[in-house]
Amino acid sequence: MSGTRSPSRKAPATDGRWPVWKLAILLYPATALTVAINLFLAGLIAHALGFGAVTPVAALIWCVPLGVPASWLAGRWVRRLMDEADG
Repeated sequence: MSGTRSPSRKAPATDGRWPVWKLAILLYPATALTVAINLFLAGLIAHALGFGAVTPVAALIWCVPLGVPASWLAGRWVRRLMDEADG
């Protein structure tokens, strides 16, 4: 044998596409940091308008939960681009 394994009968057939959840996990660090930067800059704009300032630490804390939907949307966008490139 050449060292390759036969496909499992229990495993579902895939067409080699990356699922959105894997893309979202892969993109999470970049999207979470992007969210943190945007929160901090929005806080600077809000401070110029008379509201309280957002500290960099607060922006990093808030980016952890807010990065999840942002990474999911980024994963969907990348998946659509990959489908478009294949078709």
